[in-house]
Amino acid sequence: MTMPQIQFRMIEYDLDPEVVTAQTIEIINRWLTDHQITQNDVQKAMLLSHVKAMVERAKTLEKLPEVDPSLFDELSEQSLVLARKTVQLFNRYQIKLLMLFSY
Repeated sequence: MTMPQIQFRMIEYDLDPEVVTAQTIEIINRWLTDHQITQNDVQKAMLLSHVKAMVERAKTLEKLPEVDPSLFDELSEQSLVLARKTVQLFNRYQIKLLMLFSY
């Protein structure tokens, strides 16, 4: 698996969360196209909401509450791979964030 080369360093470069959110969505949409995955409008809205929250957390360093990993047992390997790639864009590989984002 090739890891993304882009890394958004939100604090170090004082990046604008709105801009980074839009760029992240563009990257994810390319990955989805590469995997021949299509989203309906609800899935697109959920993805945008999750990405916005993730970007804000990367900027503020807000911690996620504890998450029960068993809630995500039914996720596909493909979902986990794409979520892992997304989280790594922010150099913040946290299992809680990975699970929430892959949902």
